[in-house]
Amino acid sequence: MSSTAYNNFNQQFINGVWRDGSSERSSDNINPYTQAHINTIQLANQADVNEAYQSAQAAQTAWAATLHTERTALVARVGEILQQRGDEIINWLIQESGSTRLKAMIELGAAQGITAEAATFPARMVGALLPSNIPHQDSRYYRQALGVIAVISPWNFPFHLSMRSVITAIACGNSVVLKPASDTPVTGGLLLAKIFEEAGLPAGVLNVVVGAGSEIGDYFVEHAIPRMVSFTGSTSVGKRVGALAVGGRYIKRVALELGGNAPLVVLDDADLDLAVNIAAMGRFLHQGQICMSTNRVIVDAKVYDAFVAKLVEKIKTVRYGNPDEMGTIVGPIINESQLSGLKKIIAQAEKDGAKLVLGGEITNQVLPPHVFIDVDPQSALAKEESFGPVLPVIKARDEAHALALANDTEYGLSSAVVTRNHERGVAFALQIEAGMTHINDITVDDQAHAPFGGEKNSGLGRFNGDWILEEFTRTHWVTVQTQARPYPL
Repeated sequence: MSSTAYNNFNQQFINGVWRDGSSERSSDNINPYTQAHINTIQLANQADVNEAYQSAQAAQTAWAATLHTERTALVARVGEILQQRGDEIINWLIQESGSTRLKAMIELGAAQGITAEAATFPARMVGALLPSNIPHQDSRYYRQALGVIAVISPWNFPFHLSMRSVITAIACGNSVVLKPASDTPVTGGLLLAKIFEEAGLPAGVLNVVVGAGSEIGDYFVEHAIPRMVSFTGSTSVGKRVGALAVGGRYIKRVALELGGNAPLVVLDDADLDLAVNIAAMGRFLHQGQICMSTNRVIVDAKVYDAFVAKLVEKIKTVRYGNPDEMGTIVGPIINESQLSGLKKIIAQAEKDGAKLVLGGEITNQVLPPHVFIDVDPQSALAKEESFGPVLPVIKARDEAHALALANDTEYGLSSAVVTRNHERGVAFALQIEAGMTHINDITVDDQAHAPFGGEKNSGLGRFNGDWILEEFTRTHWVTVQTQARPYPL
């Protein structure tokens, strides 16, 4: 394998060929921290999307028919490349997505984890014999590849959240057409194409189309060929994707990993130093631009004042600025639109009466950590996902009230609770309406073998492990009548 750095990330990858997009539109890829120009990409249009789907369909049958050992070996080669090119991938994440070096390292590790897990999938696609109610009948079921998978990935964890769907789909014998986010075309798409190309994936099994949502978004979902759409992104866009996929002419499976409003609940017996550390890391990693990020802290009134005092002192130590420096926790907001939205959230919070106890001025798209206390649980700051380094702290009267506040949201992705009593924590966790709850740990966690997904408006389906294997395959029941049956006609 070559040690030469990848280059020429200004083209589409369709049927194993790098070529310009056919759209009349192009997109400038910009470093969110320095505002330096990275490259310009000629975008894909609907004709390019159609060609990508046709290529994926043509390649999928042969790919699914390969020995499971061949698919395992391919995934293993991808894992080797991730190891060899780790620094290169990290640098791209810093440059394009504004990831801090710490976050980029975490993201690479997550991608390596799901790749290692995916290497086991080909051998786990097993069926079974079933008892039959009919004499002389063999009854069995098979687990088969689904077909062509459409993947739409976000800009916040672009490399991992693309790889999470792509590597597992391919391992199961599917082919993929990937549309990365416009802000991260390299780390969310084209970089993966280079890696799979180097690993020796047959042409057409992975295709990457970089295009504007307004030009190809609906067509990408509604196309006749894909059997499933895997979408990670905002709830508003996810609702539309789901409606188009299920309510259109061609009904498709959907996996939707959407927004969150993750609560961190601090009970009255909590270790407050631990709770403060959990709140700081859970909110400010990747400047809060994580669906699982701690979006609000709910604190029992008995320990509220003490917690707030410790929290403010802790957050004062959170380093923000240049994402390329190892000690930096809070880097730049991805684009001006997102930054503008955060400015409005802060202004509205102050208007609603929340007390700003920590803030700072914006420099180079970097919004310093903001902490609000005495937050009204019914305010926009508490009810809506902020997706930035803004942390509201809410006072709960008691444990029952804390639980009610935690569940008072349309979202249900991740959550956390801090208590010295582990059994109390488990009992509390099981009452939270969320797909994931972590006791004495941050809301941000993603392990390749554990179910990842949400409830309510946080999405449908589960990623990772047996759960994604189920999502990306189909169960086929087959019977064999070994002797003729007597029929009533």
